[in-house]
Amino acid sequence: MSAQVEEIRLNLGHIELAAHLFGPEDGEPVIALHGWLDNANSFARLAPLLRGLRIVALDLAGHGYSEHRPAGASYALADYAHDVVRVAEQLGWQRFGLLGHSLGAIISVQLAGALPTRVSRLLLIDGVLPPTGTEQDAAQRLGMALQAQLRLDSKRKSIYPSLEQGIEARMKGMVAVSREAAELLAQRGLIPVPGGYSWRSDSRLTLPSPARLSEAQAMAFVQHIECPTCLVVAADGMLARHTALLEQLPFEQVRLPGGHHLHLNDEQGATLVADCINRFCGFS
Repeated sequence: MSAQVEEIRLNLGHIELAAHLFGPEDGEPVIALHGWLDNANSFARLAPLLRGLRIVALDLAGHGYSEHRPAGASYALADYAHDVVRVAEQLGWQRFGLLGHSLGAIISVQLAGALPTRVSRLLLIDGVLPPTGTEQDAAQRLGMALQAQLRLDSKRKSIYPSLEQGIEARMKGMVAVSREAAELLAQRGLIPVPGGYSWRSDSRLTLPSPARLSEAQAMAFVQHIECPTCLVVAADGMLARHTALLEQLPFEQVRLPGGHHLHLNDEQGATLVADCINRFCGFS
């Protein structure tokens, strides 16, 4: 990771978040949002390669060194968007860009659609819209979510006897990553516990959503975005197979080789994504 990175904490009143700060003080303000169960180190390779940007890479609530939400609270997309706006208010940023990967890209799209005058540009990596649902599934989905919440009370987090085993578990997670990527995420994600190591992330992050937007509702956020937007599609990632969706998006799109974490898995992928973003921002 670049020696120029600075660790900061942001007290938003309702929660305290940790973040990494990159780039020149007079750079274009950008808030970077990582993916589900990742943390600010998701941008450890990419951010130092970006030019002209003042980047605040957050540990989202419940992730990394950030606080978990209070008992009884949940991790809805709207709550993440509220956190980001609070961060911008604390930094004095009336307008700011958003750099988002996966879940972070979804949050970015929703915030840019909801408050289009606040967001100056969108830089999205292999993520756009949340999973959608139908009206007919609403009752069943809520029931499933409630049952999962009750079951969570009796579950315990996995404990790995060694740091190495914790890293290997992340490499083989729902979305596989390279060893170097897992090691970077583990720096902010693994914590010593009796018997070994466990991941810091809030167990409630694994709960199913109690409600989903319809396709029309999800696309409404895209339609309300006013700022320039660049979407990086990983050739072996999650978006590449959704060609019908990609054809509907009014965004500049660039397809790059690599998997879902192409910006983190290796230096080559980080460089390709950085070159794309630097060109889009006019800093190439």
